[in-house]
Amino acid sequence: MSEIPETANGATRGVVWQSSPPGSIYDYIRVASFSIGPDGLVDQWSRRAAELFGVSAEEARGKDPVEVFMPAHLRERGHRRVREILDGREWTGLVPFHQPGEERPHGIAEMYVMPSETGNGQRAALCVVVDVRALRRIETDLAASQAIFGQSPFGFLLFGTDLTVKRTNRRFATVFGGTTDDHRGRTAYDYLPHAEAERMTAALRKVLETGEAVTDLEIVGAAPGARDRRHWSINLYRVHSGSGRPVGVAGLGIDVTRRHNAAREAASARRNLALLNEAGARIGTTLDLQATARELLDVAVPGFCDFAAVDLYQGLLTGDEAPPGRWGGSQDIGYGAGSAEVRRVAVASAVPDTPVRLGRQRHTGAVGLDVPPARDGEAAEAGNAGEMSHGTASHGTASHGTASHGTASHGTGTPGPASPEAVSDRAMAPAPLAGGACGDPAPIKVGSVHRFPFNSPCAGALRTGRPHTVPGPDGSVVQSTLVVPMVAHDTTVGLAQFSRAMGSEPFGERDRALAVELAARAAVCIDNARLYRREHERALILQRSLLPPGDPEAAGLDIACRYLPGTVGSEVGGDWFDVIELPGHRTALVIGDVMGRGLRAAVAMGELRTAVRTLAQLDLEPAEVLSHLDEIARGLGAPGGAQQSARAHKSRGPELSEVYLATCVYAVYDPVTRRCTFANAGHLPPALVEPGRAARLLDVPPGMPLGVGGEPFEEVTVELPEGALLALYTDGLVESRDHPLDEGLKAFRTALTGPDQPLEDVCDHVLTTLDTGHGEDDIALLMARIQGLPGDAVGDWRLPREPRSVGRARELARAQLTAWELEPLVDTVELLVSELVTNALRYGEGEIRLRLLRERTLVCEVWDAGLVQPRRRRAKDTDEGGRGLQLVGLLSAGWGSRRTPHGKTVWFELALPGGEGAAEPTVDQLLSMF
Repeated sequence: MSEIPETANGATRGVVWQSSPPGSIYDYIRVASFSIGPDGLVDQWSRRAAELFGVSAEEARGKDPVEVFMPAHLRERGHRRVREILDGREWTGLVPFHQPGEERPHGIAEMYVMPSETGNGQRAALCVVVDVRALRRIETDLAASQAIFGQSPFGFLLFGTDLTVKRTNRRFATVFGGTTDDHRGRTAYDYLPHAEAERMTAALRKVLETGEAVTDLEIVGAAPGARDRRHWSINLYRVHSGSGRPVGVAGLGIDVTRRHNAAREAASARRNLALLNEAGARIGTTLDLQATARELLDVAVPGFCDFAAVDLYQGLLTGDEAPPGRWGGSQDIGYGAGSAEVRRVAVASAVPDTPVRLGRQRHTGAVGLDVPPARDGEAAEAGNAGEMSHGTASHGTASHGTASHGTASHGTGTPGPASPEAVSDRAMAPAPLAGGACGDPAPIKVGSVHRFPFNSPCAGALRTGRPHTVPGPDGSVVQSTLVVPMVAHDTTVGLAQFSRAMGSEPFGERDRALAVELAARAAVCIDNARLYRREHERALILQRSLLPPGDPEAAGLDIACRYLPGTVGSEVGGDWFDVIELPGHRTALVIGDVMGRGLRAAVAMGELRTAVRTLAQLDLEPAEVLSHLDEIARGLGAPGGAQQSARAHKSRGPELSEVYLATCVYAVYDPVTRRCTFANAGHLPPALVEPGRAARLLDVPPGMPLGVGGEPFEEVTVELPEGALLALYTDGLVESRDHPLDEGLKAFRTALTGPDQPLEDVCDHVLTTLDTGHGEDDIALLMARIQGLPGDAVGDWRLPREPRSVGRARELARAQLTAWELEPLVDTVELLVSELVTNALRYGEGEIRLRLLRERTLVCEVWDAGLVQPRRRRAKDTDEGGRGLQLVGLLSAGWGSRRTPHGKTVWFELALPGGEGAAEPTVDQLLSMF
């Protein structure tokens, strides 16, 4: 047992007895004792002696210690020393000893022997023994302890069981000031902020109670007199006495500030790289300028900043051909001078219930305008007033990586904004304004057009093309703002503003570089969208200019058509259609699709459409028209034209070759017979809906696409019933990524089948029913309802090959015109019919056929079996004839000839009375023929 004085407030109040072994030096040096009686034999033997010498008290009592423990060659000296001690002399020395049964010495004991007396006055001796090996270990441990406390480069503390500092080393004292003795009795609260001291105290108490060591406990604080925050890694373990009783907690502290900063920089670099990767994946997914601006803010908020806004040049959004802004010197004006009109296209906020002012600036102030935060992290849509509200934000930049909105701290001990749970649908309460770098008291709503003053940071950034960092004004929730121009290919397209709230660290150089990179990526996407939109609009204008203007009209047909260009996300295709009037009130229906997209496809479409109209005027058969078109398509772009088309086709690149490939359907309809002749060059088959029957696809042999060559084209003639519906279309109507061709054709036939409706309504029904909103390709639809010429509008006669047929032809023409009440045309028609029949008798062969057709105009046709085409020539002054065709050309609105399967047909056309026709020939024109 031992007694320890108990003190309280420095006053001794009593003695506390404890039964545990004393925690002192004796626990370590292993002090043993025994006594020798007057006879030189052991009479008392302590427990420590039994542990040291390995002999129990029963075995040691009554034995001669010299004989038992000392080697044989030292026993004589040992007996002499015992006698001297028993004579009353003290002795101290080192004595080798061995345990029973051992020959070699077990150790060396340092003995202190002092004389004593027994109860009856006889002389005895008391021996105190210390194991020399224990002393040597203590010396080594003391040297190691001194090395740790005096020479270690790491801070070392020893806390007692009351969690006060008992000892520190010089390194610790060097960091926190004073000497090592000055720190005795202090606690963790004397060195650390309250929150960190609480963590440290809890860790000390846990180690002291459980004995479990704590490693790499990161503590943040500051040394006395220093402003920089330091980071220490603390290792704690419990310290025990020699008897195993806990006596305190040892702590080893290492300054890991540099390592922490390096890790933070590395983490920041990784976060920035991840942010850039996210930007590359999310920015520029569409060709919509405002959508791209919103995508930029979706990436930046809250990953990079708390508030953000994007302004784009108004001229860029309206399609102005001038460059949005080329930045350069301060003398630049217009777009790059900071005074051009800009439109606020997107804003975003990560701080709930905080109106954000990011806008124009007065002359020197930084007061912003109210743009409420965005909802769910999305930028406001254009035209929205900008009411937005975000949840928790967590930034991932080098200086912003520890900020987490909705928490109590932003890494600097400053309380952050309210948590997202506090956000409700109530009216926005007044809050400190987030002052913008170019603020103005008047709100700038999303979609509004405004200007930046010339001397504002925003105008300066637009003018110079360099970012500016603007600190937030007093009383604002914004700490700092980065004003970054959006520059692409030396062209400024707009301005991005990134702001951080109070409690977040200000923008650094790494943040500036990241902001410039984000803005540049968005600017490139916006500029590409602008350029693409310009090309798309030009191609669309070109393509629309080449399509038939207005509603086409044709004899014997009711026609309706639709053309839907692809969306902005897809380039203009080469779809086209045409309705061409042919002689004899016949009509050519054409639809085609140039393979390829963009302006070049539109140009190729225009060239092919012009070629089709030219070939149609030659009145060739449909198969012949496609054959000539095939030659023309192969010769497009070749220096030598069609003669070198094959070689040019091989020499051109794959893209150019594909542009001049096309599919086409060419059909010729005769309203007199209601027969339609089709030829197909790799296009989708026409659809026909007969009255009372379901729609079907006509079996027209699909030839090779135009431009491939090498294969002839076949013709198919179909007799169309009155009231039937004929539909020509392109693949964009019936095929898309989500709907394969077979499903589209089936849906198209289903949409066509139904009760009779006006043709315009049928077109609208088809476009509404089918998937025409995909925008992947152009859509062309040409529909015609069959309305043949009535029998009373046709006069058809066959004349024998004899001279009197000329007079008979005049009589038949006069009678028919009189029946049609076209008396004003009788004289002209008689004269021209006489000339054509006379030519047929003189130069033609076989039977003569005369046909008059009355529709919108009057057409007269003279048929014969001859193959020689009439050729108009100028008669000489001495010629008696040769002026008949000149007279026909002069008096008619038009004339011509065409081959037929059994000969040729010569025709002329006259305007009906009351309509706009050819003017009457003058006297000079008539005399010029003679």
